[in-house]
Amino acid sequence: MNAEIIAVGTELLLGDILNTNAQYLARQLAGLGFTVWHQSVVGDNPQRLAQLAQQARQRSQLVIYSGGLGPTADDLTKETIAAAYGDTLRFDEEQYKRIADYFTASGRSVPANNRKQAMVPVHGRTLQNDNGTAPGVVFEQDSRMAILLPGPPKELVPMFEKQVRPLLETLQDGVLYSRILRVYGIGESRLEELVGHLLEGSNPTAALYAKTAEVTVRVTAKGDTLEQAKTLCGQLADEFYRLLGDAVYDEGEEGMEKTVVQLYSRKGMQLATAESCTGGLVSQRITSVPGSSDMFQCGVCSYANQVKARLLAVRQPTLDRFGAVSLQVAGQMALGVRALARADVGVGITGIAGPGGGSEEKPVGLVYIGAASKEGVWVYKMLLPGRSRDTVRWAASQKALDMARRLAAGLPLADCVHCSDAQLDREV
Repeated sequence: MNAEIIAVGTELLLGDILNTNAQYLARQLAGLGFTVWHQSVVGDNPQRLAQLAQQARQRSQLVIYSGGLGPTADDLTKETIAAAYGDTLRFDEEQYKRIADYFTASGRSVPANNRKQAMVPVHGRTLQNDNGTAPGVVFEQDSRMAILLPGPPKELVPMFEKQVRPLLETLQDGVLYSRILRVYGIGESRLEELVGHLLEGSNPTAALYAKTAEVTVRVTAKGDTLEQAKTLCGQLADEFYRLLGDAVYDEGEEGMEKTVVQLYSRKGMQLATAESCTGGLVSQRITSVPGSSDMFQCGVCSYANQVKARLLAVRQPTLDRFGAVSLQVAGQMALGVRALARADVGVGITGIAGPGGGSEEKPVGLVYIGAASKEGVWVYKMLLPGRSRDTVRWAASQKALDMARRLAAGLPLADCVHCSDAQLDREV
């Protein structure tokens, strides 16, 4: 069944708001087995919206709209789409009471223009909004369906999960099931060489999606029952694990930080970080995960050499001889923060994120990442020439988290230099 996504709002066209709803809806529809053929953004203009609505109804069996359901005069999505699907609107006292109760609960009176949101379709159906005042709407005509959702993600997402997803599942024959494998350390091109033959099936299917510093693999299967779909999906996923091994670091929508937090928490281990060029990005990613307080000791943002020496015990002769951006300093930073926090693992990062500050000997994009445990310290040299500052910082944080993961899980760090503390005073 083909689908289309239309976001309504002049603020989207002006770039004032990032259209995260389209990304969310596209992912959800793909997971449910719908093929999204078109995505559009249209301003708060009834003529242009009506024209687009007619085009979308003719070419797409399912159209999902977001935005334009508010109480103001320029919120015209509901009226316009009703006309496109041969429906009209009526005032609903029960819906108005829900809206009034929403305001009363916060000690506010109901603005007069909110009566507009209590207009519901005569033939279609209404989707209740438990997180705001704008109800969603479903219109149907000639086996074509339009679903209207509110614009704010905090309202759209729960409405989709609770009410739209169950509705869409009834439209598909059979059951779809997906698993998302997260792969680190193998680029998209090389990954396709390794697993290309696994991407050619029709059921189950697999697809690669390149992201910053990792690749995800979506494996999807269709079956008569959920168990059958899970079995088919699992068989193909097992093939990816067999070929990729520990490069598959986890499954699901969450990133490396969640994997590390859960791993350390499960093992009762503690982690500490010392960062220079990443400016606390690793510790920010870790502490964004609920439950990180169980495993994260501290994060030191040590931009200045004096702080590296005074707080992290980086030795001054090492700084003088090798410079702040060096394998030796990254290793000593990792050892120093581990000792400072009395953690099981310490991570140290130093580099040149750019756009300035590089030299012929140490160009922009050069980063050294150290990870220390009781067995010693491992240091990785990363070189990303021509990349943006944000890309260098994110890639460095991703590698640091993977090194921390590998130390906690007992996995090899084959691409890193293994040093003792004493070796970090000389050429390695």
